[in-house]
Amino acid sequence: FAEDLRVMVQKWRYDDNWSHGFLIPLFSLYFLHQRRDRLAAAERRPCGWGLALIVVSLAGYAASAFVLRMGYPRLLALLGVIFGTVLYLGGWQVIRVAWLPILFLFFALPLPQRTYFLLTFPMRQWASTFSAAVLDAIPGLDAEALGVVIEGWYKGQYFTLNVAQQCAGMRLLMAFLALGVAMAFLSDRPLWHRVVLVLSTLPIALFCNFVRVTVTGVLYVMVDPVFAENEWHTLLGLLMLPVAFVMYWGLAGLLNRLYVDESAPTGGG
Repeated sequence: FAEDLRVMVQKWRYDDNWSHGFLIPLFSLYFLHQRRDRLAAAERRPCGWGLALIVVSLAGYAASAFVLRMGYPRLLALLGVIFGTVLYLGGWQVIRVAWLPILFLFFALPLPQRTYFLLTFPMRQWASTFSAAVLDAIPGLDAEALGVVIEGWYKGQYFTLNVAQQCAGMRLLMAFLALGVAMAFLSDRPLWHRVVLVLSTLPIALFCNFVRVTVTGVLYVMVDPVFAENEWHTLLGLLMLPVAFVMYWGLAGLLNRLYVDESAPTGGG
C-alpha cells in the first residue's frame, strides 16, 4: 500500500477539500487512547474471520490494481486489511473496542474525482438556488439561479456569480461529518442520540454552506467582487465551521433535555 498512501498524502497536501485528512489518524489514535482501559481488559483470542477479511481485501486490491485499474477501491482494501488484522490477532472483544477508530479512517480517503463531481454538482445547484432566492428578496436587487450560476441586476449593473466546485461545501461537509461522528461517539449518550447527531451533520453542513454562498453573493454584488476570491472566500468558509458547531451543540443540548436517565437517583428518602 506504499504507493497508495503516498498518493493519498499528496491529495491531503495539495487539495484543500481533503486537507482534514492529516487530522483523521490522530483522532483515531485519540479514540483508542480514550478506550485504553477497555482495550487492556479485552480478551485476546485470534479469529479466523479476520484472516478471511484480509484475504478478501487483498483480492479486491489485486482486482482494482490489475483489472479495474481504479485507485479508490485499493484504499478501501487498506481499511479492510487493517480491520481484518485487528480481528485476526485480537478477536471479537478487541474489535468491539477498536471498530470505530478503524472505520473512522474512512473520512481520510479522498473520493474519486467522478464521484466527487456527482456529489458536488447538486450541492452547487442547491446553494445557487437558495442564494438567488435570498438575493432576490433584497430591495433593488434582482437575481435568478440558472443551474450553478447566479445572475441578475443591481443598481443598473448586470452581475453573474458562478458557484464553483470549491463553493459546493464538500470540504465543510466532510470535515464536519468526521468531527460530528467523533463528538457523538465520544460522549456518553444513548444510541439514538448518537444516530440523530450523526444524521444532523448533513443538513447542518448544507445549511451553513448555503449561508456562506449567500453572504459571498451579497458581498460580491453590494460591496466588492474581491470578497468572492482567494483569501476572503476561504475565510468565509472557515467561519462557517464554528457556526455549524454551535448548531450541533444546540441540538445536543436539546437532546439532553429530552432524555432523562431513569437510573439516576431522584433524591427521594
